[in-house]
Amino acid sequence: MKKVLLTVLCLSTSLLLSQNFKFGKVSKKELEEKMYPLDSSASAAYLYKHKKIFYEYDGDEGWRLITEVHERIKIYTKKGFDYATQSVNLYDGGSGGTEKFGMFKAYTYMLNNGKIKKEKLSSKNIFKEKNSKNWKTRKFTFSSISAGVVLEYKYRIESPYYTFIDDIILQHKIPVKSVNVVVKIPEYLVFKRKIKGYLFVDVKQRKMNRTIRYSYRQGGGIGTAITSKESGSVQLSETEYKINEVNVPALKDEPFVSNINNYRSECKFELEATKFPNSLFKRYAKTWEDVTKTIYESDSFGDELKKTSYYNDAVSTIVAEAKNEVEKIGIIFQYVKSKVKWNKNYSKYTEKGVRKAYKEGVGNVADINLMLTSMLRSVGLNANPVLISTRDNGVSFFPTIKGFNYVISAVVFDNGSYVLLDATERYSLPNVLPIRALNWEGRLIKKGGDSYSLPLKMTRHAVEDNTLSVKVTEEGMVEGMMRSKFTLHNALNYRKKYNHLKEENVISKFEEKYNIEIDNFRISNKQKLGKPIGQLMKFSSEDLIEEISGKTYITPMLFMATKTNPFKLENRKFPIDFATPWKDANRVSIQLPVGYTVEFVPEATAVELPEGLGVFKYQVKAIKNTISVISIVQINKSVITPQHYTFLKDFFKKIVEKQSEKIVLIKN
Repeated sequence: MKKVLLTVLCLSTSLLLSQNFKFGKVSKKELEEKMYPLDSSASAAYLYKHKKIFYEYDGDEGWRLITEVHERIKIYTKKGFDYATQSVNLYDGGSGGTEKFGMFKAYTYMLNNGKIKKEKLSSKNIFKEKNSKNWKTRKFTFSSISAGVVLEYKYRIESPYYTFIDDIILQHKIPVKSVNVVVKIPEYLVFKRKIKGYLFVDVKQRKMNRTIRYSYRQGGGIGTAITSKESGSVQLSETEYKINEVNVPALKDEPFVSNINNYRSECKFELEATKFPNSLFKRYAKTWEDVTKTIYESDSFGDELKKTSYYNDAVSTIVAEAKNEVEKIGIIFQYVKSKVKWNKNYSKYTEKGVRKAYKEGVGNVADINLMLTSMLRSVGLNANPVLISTRDNGVSFFPTIKGFNYVISAVVFDNGSYVLLDATERYSLPNVLPIRALNWEGRLIKKGGDSYSLPLKMTRHAVEDNTLSVKVTEEGMVEGMMRSKFTLHNALNYRKKYNHLKEENVISKFEEKYNIEIDNFRISNKQKLGKPIGQLMKFSSEDLIEEISGKTYITPMLFMATKTNPFKLENRKFPIDFATPWKDANRVSIQLPVGYTVEFVPEATAVELPEGLGVFKYQVKAIKNTISVISIVQINKSVITPQHYTFLKDFFKKIVEKQSEKIVLIKN
């Protein structure tokens, strides 16, 4: 098998070397290709990705950053049609300048009676969209799309924001046959370069000499409109970075990954300093402490924490009878959640300001959690805001203000322990943050702007505990009751999923999920957040027992068994992120009808993951006409390293195998 793969790889590489990637030179062989040679599951592939980034100088406009893009995409299946729509984001800084999009060409290539036909993209399929005050999008959509076509386009972006080089993405959700990147940076700009991701990327670097010719208009004297054109040239050195990679595999979504883009291969450039002629050396690189201090000093952050007059009387009243710090935290936390609703907007900066959000009863993340922090401080608690990056925002590898997009609150006690709070989440509790906020570490900002990192990981297990008591009738029906209890994040997720639904809709969902009929249903503690969610259902089913050749087969855990292993890949390079430790406990009691003998029950088993990461315990006992089952699956860490993936994959395989084994009954 290894020889076959090696042969395919060598053949693919040799074909790449002979391919013509000049724009418009799409080959018949590319159009005839039915699937990607190294990944038959690929719905599309980048046949070629080229990006060139360099600098131009104009005497009147100054330095401009130029980005030239040329991409060629092969569509293999209908699932790949999404790649027929592409978009380019452009920054519009108003008086600071606007990024310009130009030199655009785009064609669809297809086979028509064995000959190559190309179709130019119509201007009707090019759209301009305004996303926000400072961002606009140029979007284009190819027509005549079908499996087998090749799409090709190129464009150029001119940007006055020459100190910002966008991240260069080398890996995508579809494979890339060939990627070519060239970045040229003049000596006046000092950038730090970093490669992110698990793929080895070879970056070739060299120094080059360059001559820049420029011209500009020189104004005349006072009172005259006469101008003269001046020109000249400058000799300087330039650093060139080149990346040439072939057969870059697709970055495929895997289960239990916080944000897959955290692990894709990218080349990043961060400005460290500028050293222009006749100017002082200016350093730009920052530490995380610099970043958080800058955020703290913003009018929409630090100043908002100082405002107290709008709530003083109300807070004094509600905490008047609180006996200790814990009670004060709980009372104020619930007060803010009930007083101000979240408008679903993320930000580390206030949107309306805390006063207006309090008055109107609605605000963004910062409005709500900076208000919460201020109220907690007002009653003598050591409360501070904590900047975080949500899972959707990923994890920043350079200190940058954009690295934070969310803020929560923390109360630190004298013994060094702390409690984390997010009042945007209606069903959250102290130290039970919404999953969106559980992203590695946050940064706590003290008064004055000093800061330090703070782990966000949860240490307590989110529990789902089910107890089933059923009986099997002579007719082969299963009738019984299930009591369930959900704690911490399991309770939070349950409330978010079901509390807003009518009871009949909740019943329908469980009937469909478990393939049962529910006769009676009840949920307790829906709004009592400090208590576990309780669920009771009486049910019946004709589909939980099989009769084959005179024998009766029952799955010991009935409809609660784990049926599939979520981990299917041979190897994994990314951490397994469960967000929180968890425990599923299932206890089943099955009462058999008179006249049945148990011929077989599955053997008991206990499986442990290395380093105490988890355990699976399973036991089935038959005593007279009663069968009792206990199954416990427990994961003790929220994040498990990829080094333990093979163990975890085998762990879940054994769970599926064991819980799938059936009890065998014989009728006397």
